Amino acid sequence: MSYVMAMAVILIMVALGALLVGAVTTVSGSARFDHPRSAWRQHSAAPGHGVPDAAEEELRLRYARGEIGREEFLQRKIDLER
Repeated sequence: MSYVMAMAVILIMVALGALLVGAVTTVSGSARFDHPRSAWRQHSAAPGHGVPDAAEEELRLRYARGEIGREEFLQRKIDLER
């Protein structure tokens, strides 16, 4: 009987561990969208490139402030993606 009890305890511990890992994964996965800009970065990044780097972010800011025009923005963005 003690062998069956030991196996039951081990199975319960494994199940609780799996639940804990699932909960941590879920919480950490949703935490990155708590900040409004993080959701913007997920959708604004070029396909296959991930989060924009500092140069691309600065380029976007300069365009948003009106320091550079659309053509210059697009050309520099293409240059940065190379």
